[in-house]
Amino acid sequence: MTPRAADRARYDRATAHLDAPVAIVDLEAFDDNAADLVRRAAGKPIRVASKSVRCRALLERVLARDGFAGIMSFTLDESLWLARAGFDDVLLAYPSADRAGFAELARDPKLAAAVTVMVDDVAQLDLIDAARAGGAEEVRVCLELDTALQLFGGRVRIGARRSPLRTPAELAEVARSVVRRPGFRLVGIMAYEGHVAGVGDSVAGRPLRSRAIRLMQSAARRELAERRAAVVRAVRAVAPDLEFVNGGGTGSVQHTAAEDAVTEIAAGSGLFVPRLFDNYTSFSGRPAALFAQPVVRRPGVGVVTVLGGGYPASGVAGPDRLPVPYLPEGLRYDPQEGPGEVQTPLLGSPADDLRIGDKVWFRHAKAGELCERFESLRLVEGDRITATVPTYRGEGRTFL
Repeated sequence: MTPRAADRARYDRATAHLDAPVAIVDLEAFDDNAADLVRRAAGKPIRVASKSVRCRALLERVLARDGFAGIMSFTLDESLWLARAGFDDVLLAYPSADRAGFAELARDPKLAAAVTVMVDDVAQLDLIDAARAGGAEEVRVCLELDTALQLFGGRVRIGARRSPLRTPAELAEVARSVVRRPGFRLVGIMAYEGHVAGVGDSVAGRPLRSRAIRLMQSAARRELAERRAAVVRAVRAVAPDLEFVNGGGTGSVQHTAAEDAVTEIAAGSGLFVPRLFDNYTSFSGRPAALFAQPVVRRPGVGVVTVLGGGYPASGVAGPDRLPVPYLPEGLRYDPQEGPGEVQTPLLGSPADDLRIGDKVWFRHAKAGELCERFESLRLVEGDRITATVPTYRGEGRTFL
């Protein structure tokens, strides 16, 4: 029996009493992945990206481990919810225009002490001030650095379009605006190098493309390390009491941790290890989060149909954004249909061994987005479910 076949047998036994659709997290794999992230971070604390987990119980589990500290959230509403629930170090990774949220933040000492908001434009400070509604609490602020690699005088750009702040001078100027402005305190810098951390460098069947990605990422790491260090020096000259410099992502943990200017690493997807993280040479993890759909039809030889399964991930639309049939091994989509809203035909010889009601296990393309499809996660240890915990959705929270 192959390791994957053994996993399938465990998951089928653990969920034999449950009807599909059902989502699970293999806790042994989850904990192994967490330990690997800590090993790669080499002593620097890891701030957990909540959008890649979207389950409070699992956030609490990983933050109880040595090597993890703080949450990186994705909306202000989520940040305030987590802070009210007792998480005391929440960095909002994206700017917000949630006026009601800023009003609540500015009038509540506990929330103001726990939540740090993201800024890359003085206009965002104006919006926060206009939203205060009399709230006088000091708002903690983090500045975001644009990490994109620019080539040929800026004519070629590789990397996400996030912050407009790129140079030490630009960051220092906004830092001065924050420091001079009553009601704000500059506490951090963030830089997410998604073109390194979020792009696999070993694409199956594409050796030339894979080599090009590795060359690009090597150049990007060198350029960013030098520029990030200069930015940190420039901002510390304005705000000497800066508390943290955050960088990285699951795919670049060890490289970012090696930079002296960085004080903490961000990671989250590496806990679940969705399919987009299969194509990396720098690390490997164990798939920890899966979902199962039930076989409901057998249209012919070598074909079964499962209920639903059309759970595409965000990003540029393409085959790599689709869930992948994982267990049993050897199933594939019908290229004329793909994963459907209500039914999904699957092709391959393993289909002939599946019966009506059997489970087919899938891996999502991205990590936390799976939780937007399920109200709960079944936590599996060995071949038993040891707990059932709500996702954000299961707690009635859909932040985006």
